[in-house]
Amino acid sequence: AVGAVAAAVTAGLGGGTVLQVVVFAAVSVALIAVVRPIATRHRSQRPELATGVDALKGRSAVVVERVDAGGGRIKLAGEIWSARALDTDSAYEPGQEVDVVEIDGATAVVM
Repeated sequence: AVGAVAAAVTAGLGGGTVLQVVVFAAVSVALIAVVRPIATRHRSQRPELATGVDALKGRSAVVVERVDAGGGRIKLAGEIWSARALDTDSAYEPGQEVDVVEIDGATAVVM
């Protein structure tokens, strides 16, 4: 679009058809050379804002019902979640604070 505008300005200043094509091509190639690396950099960057299940990993939760390897319940981000302990030998009692290691389906894995 910028190349077309530059060619139109060239035409408005009295430039011939050949000059308009040359200006259009030169401006277009120059802008592609400048914009493409910027666009590539933006595409390769990961978003810094975690959303959904990824946002819950690493958060603290409070045990509502005893949590062990078999299951239990925690309060995480204001909601009640099913949970299980990461370590099969560990158990967490109600009121205890735990950390969410990962989310496995609809179950929070805690430690």
